[in-house]
Amino acid sequence: MSRKVVAPTYGAPEVLQVVEFEGAAPTSGDVAVEVRAIGVNPFDYKLYSGAFGSDESDLPISIGGEAAGTVTAVGPDVTGIAVGDEVIVNPGNGLYADRVVVPESSLTLKPASVSWEEAAGLLLVGGTAVDALDAIAVGSTDTVLIHGASGGVGALAVQLAVARGATVIGTAGAANQDYVRSLGATAIVYGDGLLDRVRDSAPNGVDAAFDTVGTDEAVDVSLEAVSDRKRIVSIVAFGRAASDGFLTVGGGNPDSADVRAKARQELVERAASGALTVKIAKTFPLTDAAQAHTELQGAHPAGKFILIP
Repeated sequence: MSRKVVAPTYGAPEVLQVVEFEGAAPTSGDVAVEVRAIGVNPFDYKLYSGAFGSDESDLPISIGGEAAGTVTAVGPDVTGIAVGDEVIVNPGNGLYADRVVVPESSLTLKPASVSWEEAAGLLLVGGTAVDALDAIAVGSTDTVLIHGASGGVGALAVQLAVARGATVIGTAGAANQDYVRSLGATAIVYGDGLLDRVRDSAPNGVDAAFDTVGTDEAVDVSLEAVSDRKRIVSIVAFGRAASDGFLTVGGGNPDSADVRAKARQELVERAASGALTVKIAKTFPLTDAAQAHTELQGAHPAGKFILIP
């Protein structure tokens, strides 16, 4: 029997349960993967918290959008993947499990130089970062403000923007200033006086802004610092975007999904060469998924949380 994490009801992280299931054999176009590591993301909590609604017919909810593991079986019509291949799984659903069956199209070969934990934490946040930077057309002549620069998405966005030649200002908590600087950004602390600190750090102005945190402070400062609202993007502040006229991106949008799919190979190649790094904040056993979600919602170390089956 295999194990997976589900939410049998809506609520706080303590509703999560580990249940056993009998894994099916892969059918046409599908691949079975023995999971070695699983990325934990804020979106995972939102699935069962009620943030997206609380339709009882959707229960129980399986969780998890990124993982990495070893191929154990392939179905008919699978041509680019073989048993024994080490792979990254993204996009996906219900990946908080020790075994999954997914479409071949969700798999990217994992380079040997990238650890299981790094691989499991790379593509969801990396694809989101590429999508957002593309939406606001960040290039070599730009100064870009990234809110939440020490988080999973923010840290990848900083590295990718720097690789494009942009000047990056990144906001983070006091404990994570050195980390943000190590990524190539000018680090500033969020909180009272943030706009003044942004302006002091960018005497020639800010061309674009990427909000990964969704606070009113991040949105307000972005609106004040950037003159063109089409060069402000958020992955969380959807209500403010609708009222204030800036951009949002999300994996559920077909255009965003296409951008993220096309970015996967480049992200993997950058990680393999060491040009792109995924900082692992903490690992948890699969059975402690609820604890991982609880800690992720509070103050926590910079980087990604990873579950180990």
